[in-house]
Amino acid sequence: MNAPLPLGLLPTDAAAPAAVAAGQVEPLIELRQAGVRFGERQALQLLDLAVHAGERLMLIGPNGSGKTTLLRLLHGQLPNSGGERRVRLAADGREPRQAMLFQRPFLLRLSARRNLLLALWLAGVPRRERAARADLALRRVGLEAHADRPARVLSGGQQQRLALARAWAVHPQVLFLDEPTASLDPAAKREVEALVLDFAAEGMSVVMSTHNLGQAKRMATRVIYMEDGRLVVDRPVESFFNDPLPHEAALFLKGELPWH
Repeated sequence: MNAPLPLGLLPTDAAAPAAVAAGQVEPLIELRQAGVRFGERQALQLLDLAVHAGERLMLIGPNGSGKTTLLRLLHGQLPNSGGERRVRLAADGREPRQAMLFQRPFLLRLSARRNLLLALWLAGVPRRERAARADLALRRVGLEAHADRPARVLSGGQQQRLALARAWAVHPQVLFLDEPTASLDPAAKREVEALVLDFAAEGMSVVMSTHNLGQAKRMATRVIYMEDGRLVVDRPVESFFNDPLPHEAALFLKGELPWH
């Protein structure tokens, strides 16, 4: 894997975990009694949640538990059905830079490089910087040799790495990932995991949903368990996997969660 490259984040981000533990850092994104309703259905129950700089937050739970809905609410893609979503504004008044990846990335019928150039244009990156930044991002994920290939003919793992390059190129402070390795073979899964951990080591906050408990244990600093649209458990990773859990979370870890 290539050596990490600087993202130009705030100097305080590198020391974020210790500062967060001491209660010294305002969250990048915070939900206060926020939820999501689709028509008559309350898809996400009201909850409180904060995402701090430098965290790797893993969302686990059965299908339909609300993980994707929570990711989209944190990302600002869905409106609250109550409460509020707060963000830590930068000095210029802007929200933290964010990017989101899905299990199957959406790529245009363009070359890998042109997919990146378009993303940089949409992000408002000056034209004079786009080519160099696109090439750097492709090199960052090991796809420089595929720059001129149509993005949609790349393998599944290569497409997901291209999607990660597209996100990394816009220098997000928070990266949301919705089961990004669910459809990948073991080798491609390891490549994506390594890239995400490298990005986090550079200062990027990561919020990711997964069904892979081993992945959560390897990658998380903090784990959330969800069920029926409820946030049931929110703990540091060591506590989540080693200390007693509420009954439904314990059953999930054992693979014994009953049908509803």
